Amino acid sequence: MKKIVFFLCTLSIIGFHSCKEKSIAISKIEGKEIKITDSITSNKDLDEFIKPYSDRIEEEMSTTLAYAPKALSKSDAKFNTPIGNMEADAVMELLSPILFNRTQHNLDGVLLNYGGIRSSINKGNITTKTGYNIMPFENEAVVVRLNGEAMQELFNYLAEHQTAHPIAGMQLILNTNGSIKKALVKGNPIKKDRIYYIATNDYLQKGGDHMDFLSKTDTVINMNYKLRNLFIDYFKKKDTIAPVKDDRFIKLEE
Repeated sequence: MKKIVFFLCTLSIIGFHSCKEKSIAISKIEGKEIKITDSITSNKDLDEFIKPYSDRIEEEMSTTLAYAPKALSKSDAKFNTPIGNMEADAVMELLSPILFNRTQHNLDGVLLNYGGIRSSINKGNITTKTGYNIMPFENEAVVVRLNGEAMQELFNYLAEHQTAHPIAGMQLILNTNGSIKKALVKGNPIKKDRIYYIATNDYLQKGGDHMDFLSKTDTVINMNYKLRNLFIDYFKKKDTIAPVKDDRFIKLEE
């Protein structure tokens, strides 16, 4: 018993003495690449342990939620695409009642980003995995309050980049030279003295894709709703997913 007590006391003294000398700093960090290939044999015990979990996940991911009569891709058109319209419309439809119940304000529009569409939707059954494929990120839906000036910047951004960023509740028509012919929110021109409630994702709200106008807000309402989960809920709600290209964002032809 005495030896144990002596040992502990000695460690305490050494530790205290060491602290008084100098701090320890990392001088070098090295890494080694370990390639995972077929040459690495699997662990049978580990495989058997995780199999029930992997089977359950696969079952959940393969659950059919809806049906797509034709394939949908973000490269289908220049200014607005069926898949992009579907995403923006889904956000508009599912977030509108939530926002109103929380704030008594109506949702005026939706703006998402073209680059956020990470996969196509194949013709046939739409599954839970489809939701993860088109939105593999953890992006949250948010609603921002924008004044008329910021809304004009939103339309100017779309006109300048001429990319099929998904929008809903809004319409933008460009002249043949790319200038703005018409910019509407719920069928009406922008009013400088009005406040607009626009749904987007937290990545864009923080200035992602250089959409700095979305950070020019005095209020950000986190909807506590991941976009991926929102799309999955939208698929569950609909029997058939058959969005179309329309005139929400177009450029007049010469």
